[in-house]
Parts: sequence; structure tokens; C-alpha cells
Amino acid sequence: MLTDEQQETWFAYMRVVLRLQYEMNRQLQTDSGLSLADYDVLNALADSPGARLQLTDLATRIAWERSRLSHHLKRMSGRGLVERTPSESDRRATDAVLTDAGLSALRAATPGHAALVRRMFFDGLDPAALPVLRAALEAVHEQVLATGTLPRPGQRQHRLPGLQTGG
Repeated sequence: MLTDEQQETWFAYMRVVLRLQYEMNRQLQTDSGLSLADYDVLNALADSPGARLQLTDLATRIAWERSRLSHHLKRMSGRGLVERTPSESDRRATDAVLTDAGLSALRAATPGHAALVRRMFFDGLDPAALPVLRAALEAVHEQVLATGTLPRPGQRQHRLPGLQTGG
């Protein structure tokens, strides 16, 4: 059972997440032809050593079911954004590898995406609230990692390549 304050906080969070996902997906599709799902995959690969990850690690990193990732990578591969190759570290596994076209698409999409994130998420916040918000989000993320069903990601992503717009 949730307290009244917990319920109101949860509903506020859900309103933000659902609306932001819609707006980010719409902006990316309109401006770059990428979906938010494409962007998540491309960012995870761009931020990984050699721009590649085993499928299991990529699925864990972006919190997707392995089957969803496999189907999505097939579509992205058909568009030339990624390749699926035998893993360099375990030939029984498969790696997703960011292609030059995928990196170019990511770089082209990032300025508009960053502008939307700034406008919709950060511009309405007092900068003094950011450390408190970040600490709260980090604590929630740690709780999800500790009690959730997915394994803990092997690598922590700190920055999305090219997401910084200055300031």
C-alpha cells in the first residue's frame, strides 16, 4: 500500500515519463527518422568499448527483454545502423556493433534531442534543485538495481556522446 504522498509522487513521475517518452520519440522521428528506441540502442553502443556490446549486455544496459532487442536490431541492421557479428570475446554469443552510418545518424540526431531535453526537462527546474533531483533519481535507480530482476549493467553510462550542448 502506498501513502497518499507516495501515490501523488508516483503519478507525477508516471506523467513525466510517459509524456517525455512520447515527445522525445516524436522529435527524433520528425527530425532524424530515428525512434527513441533506435536512439537508446545507438547511444549504448556509442558509449561502449569498440562501439559494440554482446546482445545480453546491451539488453541489460537499456533494460529490454532479449527478444525485443533481437527484433529491433534486425530492423536497425536492415537500415544499416548496426551490425550483428559473432562476439569477439565469446564466439558462441553475438555482438551488436555500431556502424559508421549508425554513428552518423546518432551525431545528426543528438543536437535536436539535447535541445528538447533541455527545454522540456531542465528549463522548468531551478538549477539549485538539480543536485537533489539527481540524488533522488540515483537512489531510486540503485533500489531498482538491487531489487529488480535484470542483472546489474556491467558499465555505467555517464554521458551520452554529443548530448552536451554547453553550459
